[in-house]
Amino acid sequence: MQAVRIRVPATSANLGPAFDCAGLALSCWDSVDVAVTDGGLDVTVTGAGAGELPTDERHLVVRAFRAASAELGWTPPGLRLSARNGIPQGRGMGSSAAAVTAGVLAAWSLCPDVAGVDDAAVLRLCSEIEGHPDNVAPCLLGGATLSWTTPSGARAERLTVDPRVAPVLFVPSGTLSTHVARGLLPDAVPHADAAHAAGRSALLVHALTREPGLLFEGTEDRLHQAQRAPAMPESAALLAALRADGHAAVVSGAGPCVLALAVLGHDEHAGDPGSAAEVRALRRSTPEGWECRALRVDHTGAVVAPLASDHDPVSF
Repeated sequence: MQAVRIRVPATSANLGPAFDCAGLALSCWDSVDVAVTDGGLDVTVTGAGAGELPTDERHLVVRAFRAASAELGWTPPGLRLSARNGIPQGRGMGSSAAAVTAGVLAAWSLCPDVAGVDDAAVLRLCSEIEGHPDNVAPCLLGGATLSWTTPSGARAERLTVDPRVAPVLFVPSGTLSTHVARGLLPDAVPHADAAHAAGRSALLVHALTREPGLLFEGTEDRLHQAQRAPAMPESAALLAALRADGHAAVVSGAGPCVLALAVLGHDEHAGDPGSAAEVRALRRSTPEGWECRALRVDHTGAVVAPLASDHDPVSF
């Protein structure tokens, strides 16, 4: 192949207590076309981040592509990249993980020396570039994922999410640096808080996959959300209000987005999640200046398709 189109989903990491290990793929995507050319580098960006993201070697998709190409021992003569971004930048929706995943997958897909994409190798390299696998894993695999790191690299397992679970995302206009958010975390936590996180993380898996009625308790957190609140007071206030009303709400990744996991009725999950009773109630809680998005779980993860030309009508 000389060109590919890659679709990568937004993701929400942590999901409350499962800090740095759980993630969920969401029905919001970036689409990236990558083509090998005779020489040079041509980068265009439309959608989220247009006019702000670099369009040279600093672009994260390009950097990830170069890292993967180097690992594969391959140097393409030139590269053309066209990114159509639907994932907001700097909001805790995994935009950097999506870019890294797209770049690494493009290199694996276009390299003439490999027969196909090795998901385990892609996960490992993406996690090394990102720093941790919690967003990369659901972006690559779809659904909900549990990820961990071994001496040989990152690993992950995919969970099938109960169809009654409906993600509702509250998106503010402001951004927050993940580096800043991590800097607010303490070096040590009380034993009781660690034990609480272990129990709630286990319950979260059961709630996501089998019993959504337990999501409220399964998303209780003591490890990171309150500690990061000073950097995002509006998010913290919304989170507190939503949980006071009984919604299973969490900070999405490092924030400032807030994610609520609504539970659809048995007669609601086959239709538009936006019309479900809990989703309508959540919409009414949207603060002024924020956007409320009723989404679905992306069960597919990253998708790669061959691209015959710039005008190829490939759709996913």
